[in-house]
Amino acid sequence: MITRRGLLKLFGVGVLGLIATAAYPFIEALARPRVTTYALTPRGWPAGLKLRAAVIADLHACEPWMDLSRIEELCAQTQGLGADVILLLGDYVSGMRLRTGQVANVEWASALGKLTAPLGVHAVLGNHDYWEDRAFQLDHATTPLARTALRDAGIATYVNEVIRLEKDGHPFWLAGLGDQMGILPGGVHDGRHTWGLDDLDGTLAQIPEGEPTLLLAHEPDIFRKVPDRVSLTLSGHTHGGQISLLGWRPWAASLGSRRFPAGHYTVEGRELIVSRGLGCSVIPVRIGNWPEIVMLDLGTA
Repeated sequence: MITRRGLLKLFGVGVLGLIATAAYPFIEALARPRVTTYALTPRGWPAGLKLRAAVIADLHACEPWMDLSRIEELCAQTQGLGADVILLLGDYVSGMRLRTGQVANVEWASALGKLTAPLGVHAVLGNHDYWEDRAFQLDHATTPLARTALRDAGIATYVNEVIRLEKDGHPFWLAGLGDQMGILPGGVHDGRHTWGLDDLDGTLAQIPEGEPTLLLAHEPDIFRKVPDRVSLTLSGHTHGGQISLLGWRPWAASLGSRRFPAGHYTVEGRELIVSRGLGCSVIPVRIGNWPEIVMLDLGTA
């Protein structure tokens, strides 16, 4: 027979289980990032070029979920990885409905500005960096506030622009694509319609044929259009679906997020890596998608 004390113990275990279940999504959302490492040699990558790249995506800075102290901690964690180059994939501003306060652009940008690497720190913008910029939505000719903040912090930021880098005598290119969802018709997000600022052909036209190229594209949606000449495409945006239960993802940030939610993909020899990112969008919940910093070891496998 189950005694009264036994029933109380079972009840207590049940209550603790419910509390743990309810708390877990918030615990995962606020967790210290894992470092996910990919060792590969993409197509067209020069023999002898070994490159370590740290990739940060989707901060979504806001209080209390991604406050300034947490951003500084993850920057310190990234700095400790000893990367040759650091790549930032966009969505630095909030995008959160449930928050107690904002983190000013100058604050999160200054924290990122403390990152250093021998080949520099390079960034693109994400959709929320445009969506939450009212001045830009009213006049698309203005410079986004997030881009100004990054540049003021000393971080090169690309919108359909490229840069040539070199390591150990081997040149390669970074191509920073304009965001594919940055413009909201009428300045309001209706959940369906957006316009892009991306110009894939114009961006790649700035790079000589046959040169090894890393493409930074916030959303992975563009990947099916990326030509063979690109060695590797890097994206964020998806948060891995943010909620993933045994592979079931009830929410996707875009069509490309459903096709390429997280990880390493190869399609007809072309390669894509999608980061689960660090912060949350809309609601402060992560299940099955631990925050991550991506570490690339290129030319090592």
